[in-house]
Formats: sequence, C-alpha cells, structure tokens
Amino acid sequence: MNKKNYLTNGLAALGFIALFSQCAGKADNQVSSVSEQPATSELSGIKVAYVEIDTLLTKYNFCIDLNEKMIKKSEDARLKLNKEANQLAKKKQEWQQKLENNAFLSKERAESEYNNLLKMEQDLQEMSNNLQAELVEESNKNNLLFRDSINAFLKEYNKSHGYNLIFSNTGLDNLLYADDAYNITDEIVKGLNARYLPAKEEK
Repeated sequence: MNKKNYLTNGLAALGFIALFSQCAGKADNQVSSVSEQPATSELSGIKVAYVEIDTLLTKYNFCIDLNEKMIKKSEDARLKLNKEANQLAKKKQEWQQKLENNAFLSKERAESEYNNLLKMEQDLQEMSNNLQAELVEESNKNNLLFRDSINAFLKEYNKSHGYNLIFSNTGLDNLLYADDAYNITDEIVKGLNARYLPAKEEK
C-alpha cells in the first residue's frame, strides 16, 4: 500500500497522455487528404502544395481549444486522484498508529480494517485506470475531429485551387526539401480559423 506506487502508475500515465495525446498525437498520420507519394513537378502538369502540420497544431484555433480542454480534463483527473490518495494515506497512517498503540479491540478487528484499506487502494487504482481510459478515448475522438475538419476544409478549398496533390509535412518527416512557393500553410490556417466557430461555454 504505497502511495508513490499507485500515483506513479496512475498519475504519470495521465501526465503522459496529456502531453502526447492532445491533437498532435496522430494528426500528421491521420490527415487522409494528404498523400505520402513523392511530389511531381508542375512542369509535368501536376499541381502540388504542402501544409506544415506543426503550424496547424499551434495556430488552428480548433486544435488549440481541443488541447486546452484536454489539459483541463487531465488536470481535473490528477487533482481528483491526489485528493483520494491523500485521504487513503491518512487512513493508513491512522490504522498504523492504532496498531502500534494496541487500540484495536481484537486482532480480527485490525485485520478487518486493514482489508478495508486494501479495498480502498484497489478502488483508487481502478479509478486511475478508468480516468486514463477516458483521456485516451477523448484523445482519439479529438484526433478524428481534427482530421475531419482538415479534410472537409481541403475538399472545399481545392474546388477553386485545383491541386492534384497536397502533402503534409511535419519537420522533415515527409519532405526533405520543398520550395516555399509550394507552402500553402498560412492560407490554410487563415481559412480554417475563418470558418471555425468556437462552441459556447456551458455555464
């Protein structure tokens, strides 16, 4: 019944999720409108462009809002677990003091309270696992929302721009070199933000 153990198993996992599963986790792999085939020059009649996914993640207001909500949800989960863990630690300390002072009426009573503490610790671990699963589910949902919003926008955008291929680029993952003339990131960000209407906060 070590407080550090279940905090490490539960809270560290939640922190990991908060850092890596907010929007960016799979965004560059899930933008299905973006091809990973090598770009062909416009000289051959194919019109190409690329979008920097890293920039979308930091400047697209929809993704920024999703990220903030995930951070808040993760922090709320961490605070909830901390509160329960502190209460359990206090009860364990009280049990230990009673044991040392021979305050239990019987050995059976001491064992019964000890088993209750074990059950509380198991419940806390289960709570940690459930909160972690909720964060993973929320992250996957956000990834789909992000992907779908990009796909829907690019479909409309390309009706008037006529690109044959639009690549995603994250760092040097997809494009080792590309002329800035093919970079349409700023235009895409402006278009996405112009049509994004943030949901009203619930009071």
